[in-house]
Amino acid sequence: MHAPEGTEGSGVRGPRTSYDVLVIGGGIIGLVTAWRAAQRGLRTAVADPSPGGGAAQVAAGMLAAVTELHYGEETLLGLNLASAARYPAFAAELEEASGQDIGYRACGTLAVALDADDRAHLRELHALQLRHGLDSQWLTGRECRRLEPLLAPGVRGGLRVDGDHQTDPRRLTAALVTACERAGVELRRAWVRRLSVVRDRAAGAVLEDGTELGAGQVVLAAGSRSGQLAGVPDEVLPPVRPVKGQVLRLRVPGAYAPFLSRTVRAVVRGGQVYLVPRESGELVVGATSEELGWDTTVTAGGVYELLRDAHELVPGITELPLVETRAGLRPGSPDNAPLLGPTALPGLHLATGHYRNGVLLTPVTGDAMAEALTTGELPGEARPFSPCRFTSAPRAPRVLQEQPV
Repeated sequence: MHAPEGTEGSGVRGPRTSYDVLVIGGGIIGLVTAWRAAQRGLRTAVADPSPGGGAAQVAAGMLAAVTELHYGEETLLGLNLASAARYPAFAAELEEASGQDIGYRACGTLAVALDADDRAHLRELHALQLRHGLDSQWLTGRECRRLEPLLAPGVRGGLRVDGDHQTDPRRLTAALVTACERAGVELRRAWVRRLSVVRDRAAGAVLEDGTELGAGQVVLAAGSRSGQLAGVPDEVLPPVRPVKGQVLRLRVPGAYAPFLSRTVRAVVRGGQVYLVPRESGELVVGATSEELGWDTTVTAGGVYELLRDAHELVPGITELPLVETRAGLRPGSPDNAPLLGPTALPGLHLATGHYRNGVLLTPVTGDAMAEALTTGELPGEARPFSPCRFTSAPRAPRVLQEQPV
């Protein structure tokens, strides 16, 4: 399955490095795709200037298949549940392969409301969850405070979801980098300038320094920048866009521990806020959702809104040291669901558009992409997320040609 050296018509003079699979993008999705491909015996490379970076460095790591359910996303629910079910085995396998802890915690989630309107919204969500046969228990405000004593007295009710867990995305990506290296994946630490297309087939990529990498198959997994890669024909260019999210990280000193025992989510004045406690003592607070293009500025307004809403939920949070503020870009798609598998351009696959579910969907994405790369077909649970569903959709606007991804 190795791509030929010195492919005719590629513009390359002399031999070039060739792989069975070239993954463009070394975020969490690109890395799990490369790791699984290498496990299938495919000679694999990842092209990214900083493997392990990207949106996962900002994400909170909630594995919230149930509490993230939204109206109109019932098909996505099936994929989310399939991936959540694989997480315990996936975590154990990755930790053994890398020798690193990924911070997986089967701690459960509590979603609460602070006023009558938000309580009504949460009741509607609970009804939707029950219609889909999901395990979700309604609690009174007093029952919520029994579980989490630091919750504000004004909590009006909530949902206990014991099956929604968490992991640490930074540890997860670090473990995937190590697992990839141990599995023989070559990490090409460079930007990709453009996709190489030879005789109407994806044949590799050109790096920023002009180096050409040949490949039998190419996976575009560049997150929110997946729709910006030069050389990708317009008809298969993924319609992904950046969605900004601001996140805070606080530290829970020993005198305050245990602060929270599980992930706590809330609807505050119609807006979403979450608090994710790590065993390390870190507390992640997020996240805003802003359609501001490529802006990654941390703003005073964003920090204020997160702290204000978190304080209404857990008043003691303002006593904790604030250790980090970050903003990142989620890769959004028109239907908030990922684009997985083969495109209309032979040799080109997509693994992008995961929006707010990238960490949750890591196990199922790796399995689905490995299946597509070895058999040409997606497994059943991933077929509704084929890129072909957007074949006639409007494309994301292009940036200047040759801008690296």
